[in-house]
Amino acid sequence: MTRVSLKALALLAALTLVWGTNWVLFRIALDELPPWTFRTVVLAVAALVLGVLLRLRGESFAVPKRRWPPLIAAAACNVGIWNIATSLAVLYIPSGHASVLAYTMPLWVAVLGFALFGERLTGRLLVAILIGAAAVLALMLPNFATDAAAPLGLFWGLSAGFVWALGTFVVKRTSWPGMGLSLTFWQILICLPVMAVAAYFLEGWPSHLPSTEVMLITVYVGVGPMALGMAIWFALVRLLTAQVAALSSISIPIVAVVTGVLVLHEPLSVLQAIAIGSTVIALWLALVPRRTV
Repeated sequence: MTRVSLKALALLAALTLVWGTNWVLFRIALDELPPWTFRTVVLAVAALVLGVLLRLRGESFAVPKRRWPPLIAAAACNVGIWNIATSLAVLYIPSGHASVLAYTMPLWVAVLGFALFGERLTGRLLVAILIGAAAVLALMLPNFATDAAAPLGLFWGLSAGFVWALGTFVVKRTSWPGMGLSLTFWQILICLPVMAVAAYFLEGWPSHLPSTEVMLITVYVGVGPMALGMAIWFALVRLLTAQVAALSSISIPIVAVVTGVLVLHEPLSVLQAIAIGSTVIALWLALVPRRTV
């Protein structure tokens, strides 16, 4: 396998920590804020932070010609639908379980690559997809037995992974000359007014301010996981090999599950632990190429 630089490993470790721990923060914030309102504030904070960073670094805000259609499509998948789907998922199932479903994205990439672009499905990928499907079923069975809303959590969690895969294809298959942080900035800014309008009509104005804890969490999610985390992710998608970016995808759900158990005392049965471990194995099979002698 290709050697990974210490800088890339440090970025991946930071991304894993930031994205892995923010799932439990979603759950805490959504106890006081409705999902559309929460995501609107998060996107506003992220857009402000990225705009300031772009100014300080002297980078251009310009979008290259004929890039608006793919930019809007990427924004809808990577920011708009993803943010709402993940927020709704953690309302219906434990946050750690929702993260495992959302991070089936690499398996969706394999399926969509075969279906849309004729990419070859190797035996290794087929085994990964079968293991991943079985793991998702095993993970969700206890939730189905105890919570009538669990199917909604399953739907939104898998939908998040699916649209993230679509957005990843859009970013990887489009050239973005001259766009660095601005690629992340514009995706967030495109979705912000849509999210704000939906929040107003679906949820109305908040009747009271949330607690200081939730306000701090919301600002942190906007600055860390949303602004800086997404900027790191898009840089990895565009500039590094798939196996390097995969290092973060494999470990993030595990961090999310552990923090959910420790902070929120979310359930984790033996069957669910096996399912989560199987998901990691499936992702490893799908993303890490076999060594050649």
